[in-house]
Amino acid sequence: MARRCPDLLFLFISLSCWASLNALELVALNKKSFEGIHGGKIILDCKYTIAPEDIGTLDIEWFLVAADSQQADQMIINYNRDVVYHHTGPLKDRVQFASNDPREGDGSIEIINLQESDTGTYQCKVKKLPGSKNMKMPLTVYTMPGKTRCFIEGKQEIGNDLALKCNTKEGSAPLAYSWQKITGMEKLPPTATADSSGSVLSVKNASQEFSGTYRCTSRNRVGTDECLVILNVVPPANTAGIIAGAIIGTLLFLIILGILIFCCCRKQKEKKYEKEIQHEIREDVAPPKSRTSTARSYIGSNHSSLGSLSPSNMDGYSKAQYNQVPREEHERVLREEHERVPSHNPSFTAPKVAGPNLSRMGAIAVMIPAQCKDGSIV
Repeated sequence: MARRCPDLLFLFISLSCWASLNALELVALNKKSFEGIHGGKIILDCKYTIAPEDIGTLDIEWFLVAADSQQADQMIINYNRDVVYHHTGPLKDRVQFASNDPREGDGSIEIINLQESDTGTYQCKVKKLPGSKNMKMPLTVYTMPGKTRCFIEGKQEIGNDLALKCNTKEGSAPLAYSWQKITGMEKLPPTATADSSGSVLSVKNASQEFSGTYRCTSRNRVGTDECLVILNVVPPANTAGIIAGAIIGTLLFLIILGILIFCCCRKQKEKKYEKEIQHEIREDVAPPKSRTSTARSYIGSNHSSLGSLSPSNMDGYSKAQYNQVPREEHERVLREEHERVPSHNPSFTAPKVAGPNLSRMGAIAVMIPAQCKDGSIV
């Protein structure tokens, strides 16, 4: 009886070991980590096997492990009782089970439209009581290099130092750069050196042999991108000729500007002179004839009133009436009489002025009484 107890104990241990060997197990992964490309998709493997004694309900759960151990892991999707449950979070509507029937031993998930923020550690947990297993796998999402631009700094002249630069705006680090000359001698200049990252190619003492097309390639773990730049090394520019040309051009511009200003000023003076001439002509216009006729009628009326005057008051009256004659009319009559007399002939005797003309000149007819020899008045 004492010998039989150890045999039963050995049998019990053997059955336990056999059951544990045939219980639920997760298939080992072929790789330790997963890498994805921004905008692409990836499948995280989680395959399993179950034993006959695993008679419980199948439950497959996926978690995004929190970076801080003090925080809880975030469930993103799970399968239970033949139903798939999607949980809220950054992966909602972008994650699903890879197999149409996860009960067939494949609990892998597929993530689409990958983002760099999806980088992290994911955990797959499969339970079918009494069996239960879990496995963690890291995922890193990379962005391929993109929008790479090439440019040259420095004057592309013989003897100068210049730099060919390459810059990539998109792409996950680390980024590596390389330069290649694809035309001409198809090899980099002997004086060209690259910096630690390779993005800057410095060229010393440039010569025309360095001219050509250069290609810069940027790369990281998931892809490459490239750009082209053309280097054209030319002889130094004639600085003296450029300065002389600039001076001559400036002088010509000033001369043309001066001519334009002179023409404008002259035009303004001509217009001003024409206006002054027109104004002077308007000032020399003769007075209207109505005034002449008025003066004559005025003088005539004075003549008609002389008949009633006596010799005693004739002198005073004639002076008063003569002063009342318009001055303009008097001066005009004198000019007309003076023009009729030739001034260049000294021997010329002025003709006698007729009575009507004397009246026009403002003269007053005076009756002088005759006196006889004996002193009596006739």
